[in-house]
Amino acid sequence: MRSLFVAAAVVALLAVGTVASAEPEPQAPWGRRSVSLISATASQRLVKLHVRVRGARRWVIFVDGRPDGWSTSTIGFARVARPGRHRISVGIAGLRSRTIDVTLPAPGGPVVAAAGDIACDPSSFYFNEGRGLARRCHQRATSDLLVNAGLKAVLPLGDLQYYCGAEAAFMASYDPSWGRVKAITHPTPGNHEYQASGGYGCAPPGGQGYFAYWGSAAGAPSRSYYSFDVGSWHLVSLNSNCEAVGGCGKGSPQERWLRTDLAAHARDRCTLAYWHQPPFSSRVTPAGTPKTIALLQDLYDAGAEVLLNGDEHQYERFAPQTPQGVADPARGIREFVVGTGGEDLRPFGTPVPNSEVRRDDTFGVLELTLLPGSYTWQFIPEAGGTFTDGGSSPCH
Repeated sequence: MRSLFVAAAVVALLAVGTVASAEPEPQAPWGRRSVSLISATASQRLVKLHVRVRGARRWVIFVDGRPDGWSTSTIGFARVARPGRHRISVGIAGLRSRTIDVTLPAPGGPVVAAAGDIACDPSSFYFNEGRGLARRCHQRATSDLLVNAGLKAVLPLGDLQYYCGAEAAFMASYDPSWGRVKAITHPTPGNHEYQASGGYGCAPPGGQGYFAYWGSAAGAPSRSYYSFDVGSWHLVSLNSNCEAVGGCGKGSPQERWLRTDLAAHARDRCTLAYWHQPPFSSRVTPAGTPKTIALLQDLYDAGAEVLLNGDEHQYERFAPQTPQGVADPARGIREFVVGTGGEDLRPFGTPVPNSEVRRDDTFGVLELTLLPGSYTWQFIPEAGGTFTDGGSSPCH
C-alpha cells in the first residue's frame, strides 16, 4: 500500500512540473508547506509579485483563476495584456494564496514587441521537439508572450531561424512558435539567414529560405529594406548584411533609399529603426567602427528616437547617443540590443560607454508603446523570469 502511495506522489510531482516549462520540476522537501502572496503591483503590462513560500521550490501564478506563469524566486511576474481589473493569486500543489486585485490601464498607443536570435535549428539536441532545454531553444516560451497580447506589430531582429534559415527549418521551428503571429510580423534578416550550410535543410544561395517563408513581407530579395507606419510613428527595417545589398556606406543603394525615405517622412515626429547587428554592444570581442554608421548618421540627422538590434544574445539598453558613441540626451538615438528571442544566451564583455542596463540570463521580448510624441519600453521575461526593465522618453 505504501509503495502505491509513493508512486502516486511521484506522478503528482511530475504533473506539476509540466505546467509552465520544459525544465524538470525540482522535488520539494518533505515537511510543512505554505505559500503567501505578499504584494502584487502593476507596472505597464506586467504585475510584479512578492511571495513567501515554504516546502516547494516552484510556485505558480494565477491570473483570474488561470495559470499564467511560475517562479522559483521570492519574486515573479505575471504577463497581463488585457487592461482592466484582474485577480492575482499564487499556489503550490494543493495550496492557494489569498487573492489581490490589480488594475492595469489601457496603453495610450499601439504596442509593438521585438527580439532577435530566435528559433533553434530543428536538428539541435536542445530543440526537444520545440520545447527547448535549460538555457537553449526557448522560442516557444518567448512566442507565448506575443500570442493574444494585443500587439500592433512584431519586429523580429534577425537570426530568426538557426542555423542557416532554410525554409524547412523555418517551418519546423520558427513557424510553430513565432509564426503564430506571422500576420502582424515585419522581419529583418540576420547573418544566419544568409548562410548556406551548417544546419537543417541548408542549401545555396543564402537567403532563399528567409524570402520563401516571408514572401512580400520581407521586401524585395534584392534589398529587403522597407518602411511602414504604426500609429503616429514611422518604422524602418534595414539590412545589416551589407554585402548582400550592395553595401551600407554613404552612397550605397540602401543608404540612398534611407535618406529619401526619411525625407519623405520628415513631418513624422517619431521614428524607430531596426536591423540585426548592433553598432554598439558590450560584446566579449570589441568591434571597430560599425559598418552601418552611415545609416545611423542618416537616422540621427533626421531626428530618429530608437534603434533596435539583435545579434548579441543578451539584453542591453543604452542612453541616447550620437553615431560616434557620444552621450547626447537631447538628440541622441537610444539603442536596445534584444538578442533574447530564444536560441541561447551568452555573457557580456567589458561594458562600453553609455550602456545603462545589461542582462545575460533571461529570455524575453521588448515591448514599446508608441505614443504621440513619446514612447515607453518594458522588457517582458519568459515565464519563470525575474528580470525586467522599463522606462519612458519623449520624442525629439
